[in-house]
Amino acid sequence: MIQRFFIFCSGADTDILQTCSKGERNKYAGIGATVFFTAVMAFIASGYALFTVFDNILVSIFFGLIWGLLIFNLDRYIVSTIKKRDSIKSELLQAAPRIILAIIIAIVISKPLEMKIFEKEINQVLLEEKNSMTLANKEQLAFQYTPTIEALNTDIANLKAELTAKEAETNALYDTYITEAEGTAGTGLLGKGPVYKEKREKHDANLLELQQLKEVNTSKIAAVEAKITSLNDQYDQAVVNSQPIIDGFDGLMARINALNKLPWLPSFFIFLLFLAIETAPIIAKLLAPKSEYDLKFEEGESVVATWVTQKLEQRKLLLTTDSHMNQQIYEDIKSEEELYRYKRAKAQELLKLQADAFHKIQTKNL
Repeated sequence: MIQRFFIFCSGADTDILQTCSKGERNKYAGIGATVFFTAVMAFIASGYALFTVFDNILVSIFFGLIWGLLIFNLDRYIVSTIKKRDSIKSELLQAAPRIILAIIIAIVISKPLEMKIFEKEINQVLLEEKNSMTLANKEQLAFQYTPTIEALNTDIANLKAELTAKEAETNALYDTYITEAEGTAGTGLLGKGPVYKEKREKHDANLLELQQLKEVNTSKIAAVEAKITSLNDQYDQAVVNSQPIIDGFDGLMARINALNKLPWLPSFFIFLLFLAIETAPIIAKLLAPKSEYDLKFEEGESVVATWVTQKLEQRKLLLTTDSHMNQQIYEDIKSEEELYRYKRAKAQELLKLQADAFHKIQTKNL
């Protein structure tokens, strides 16, 4: 049962193999097993690759099964169409397109499995890329908010500088009227005279202006700080909203790119393994001498080819003979007097009818 299934997978003619030796059937069963298990590996590889895309097990299994059947059909076709020839050159020419197709299939199958085998290393590469993308994203978003925030901070600094200058001016006026009262500056007279009173009034007026300026600037600073807080909140929210996109940067293309950044040698050996598996049936058929199955298969083809050639030759002879006979028959008929008189009478009758019809038309038109 299993042997028959693997022989079916090999694409060999089961009727011919039934008449061959047991060793010949075992050989083609081995070729069929290689084709079958290659399709199984293709199913696993494509299922994993599609799972990284759709993130759905059922969808991945469904499309993976379709891909596995496609690879199975291609491999079975490739192996079944390789025929033993009398010339090595003709065999190589026959096998060259099939080997190229086998290489393409090996690449397609090996890549997803490489991604699974090196999954941990790929995750590390993706983590580093995500961290770099996160930093770059924060810098890009900061470019949108930093100039505005810096301008607002400058406004706050200007408002505070204005307050500081006003406080310094008020403090200077305070020192002026105090030293005037002490007699250490100004008029040099001890006591609170008219000059002291004038300087005190000037200080008090400036102090009132300072208090009013503090109220106004404090209100402005609070408003500006509220804007800065709002901008910082917007920046933080933009970072939070964009982070899931970066976290989801682990699709099929991202993993393939990450795999290409790893050392190439391990991936290359895995590819060689699948290439060997994929081309093994073809190489085996090319290297093996003509076997019992090949001879019987070639005999069956030659029987059909001979039969078709005979039919074509018979049709050609039939056409040639029929043409020659028809030519001879018409040559004999051409010399018959009775047939000549009959055709002459019919021609005269036709000419009379044509003349009568022409006469009627002309008479009608007059």
